[in-house]
Amino acid sequence: MALTGIQILKMLPKKNCGECSIPTCLAFAMKVAAGQVEIADCPYATEEAIATIGEASAPPIRTIKVGTGDDTFTAGGETCMYRHDKRFENQTGIAVLVTTEQSDADVEGRIARFNKFEYERVGVIMKADLIAIKDAKNDEASFTALTQKVLDGSARAAIILMSESVANLAAAAKVCGARTPILYGATLDNADEMAKLGEECKTAVGVAGSNLDNCVEVSEKLLAAGLKDLVIDTGARTLRAAFEDNVVARRAAVTAKFKPLGFPTITFPCEISDDPMMEAMVASVLIAKYAGIIVLSDIQGDLIFPLFLERMNIFTDPQRPMVVTEDIYPLTGPDENSPVVITCNFSLTYFIVSGEIEGSKVPTWLLIKDTEGLSVLTAWAAGKFGADLIAQFINKNGILEKVKHRDLIIPGYLASMKGELEEELPDWTIIIGPREAGHLPAFLKEWKPSA
Repeated sequence: MALTGIQILKMLPKKNCGECSIPTCLAFAMKVAAGQVEIADCPYATEEAIATIGEASAPPIRTIKVGTGDDTFTAGGETCMYRHDKRFENQTGIAVLVTTEQSDADVEGRIARFNKFEYERVGVIMKADLIAIKDAKNDEASFTALTQKVLDGSARAAIILMSESVANLAAAAKVCGARTPILYGATLDNADEMAKLGEECKTAVGVAGSNLDNCVEVSEKLLAAGLKDLVIDTGARTLRAAFEDNVVARRAAVTAKFKPLGFPTITFPCEISDDPMMEAMVASVLIAKYAGIIVLSDIQGDLIFPLFLERMNIFTDPQRPMVVTEDIYPLTGPDENSPVVITCNFSLTYFIVSGEIEGSKVPTWLLIKDTEGLSVLTAWAAGKFGADLIAQFINKNGILEKVKHRDLIIPGYLASMKGELEEELPDWTIIIGPREAGHLPAFLKEWKPSA
């Protein structure tokens, strides 16, 4: 059961030193209770307090980390059933499968596509996260050789090692070194060996269950052996079974605090269908319904991009608007004679508008006004994008020193504000721009400074 702030405070040294960047121990304890900071941030907390508080305040779905440095992949850490209750914490990992039965050309192609398909949208980099390496031949030499090929071929991929042989997993894990992999393949028969290997490698172990009940048994055995970090595969290999098992596991962990299922799930759309389109559809369902990791047979641009978008939308915090910083953004090298365009700081608006301007190749000063993440019309209706606020922004942001002219291009949807802006900015000529960003390139190419 989660501890209250007062209960946590009683276990702290109460120095009020501020070394944790929070002024008082009480404030720190309240933030720990709210899940906003970690108890380990207190430099004077005892190991016993860290262990006790950490265990009590841990999320019902345990947080799992694999990989190293900036490319560490994080799964789990979830605290709710529904996104609107709070938010989902760590997005579903997307993995591509390579096996020892594939030819060198096939493996190299999958690695190349893993590295290639990376997109930027609203300032977020969308990419696959892991490569799953399967020991299909049950042969240590080919398994370790394939592992080395993957490590050499992709510096950023987190690794999943899959084998029925604990010895083969140990050999491949040794090849991975500091890039700690997930070791997949724990069953009732090898649970003790897998627990020992997981402890030695200090990494997560993947439960290979035959069904949900069997998965629970294996998980309980690994936990009893002292292993803490797991990912669980319920063995479901149909869409319906995978969907149901993911829902049951999440509900059991979040609602009933059932520890054997309190871990990220790993699912295999690659084994549910051999049709790439159907595989992508299965993956889309499992991303929406709680999968910690999905393993795909391959990555294709036309199929992976929609999955990236779905994942990004689901794992965006619904309580926090996506915003960019209020500022002047020089696009394509503007000078003192370049047009000045203003819009709101909603991320999607910024990246669409800036993309159209950059595509036009017209050097432009793009002014981004802080509207608390609201879109143009919503911000105007809420009183956050009014003429007086725009005028204050224009007069203080430094654009006056950057351009000779005094033309300000406003979004077409704010046409009704033109008169008010002319009163607030008497030295400026207010020009009504297009309503749609797609019309900006042609508009900017025709623009000339007012006399």
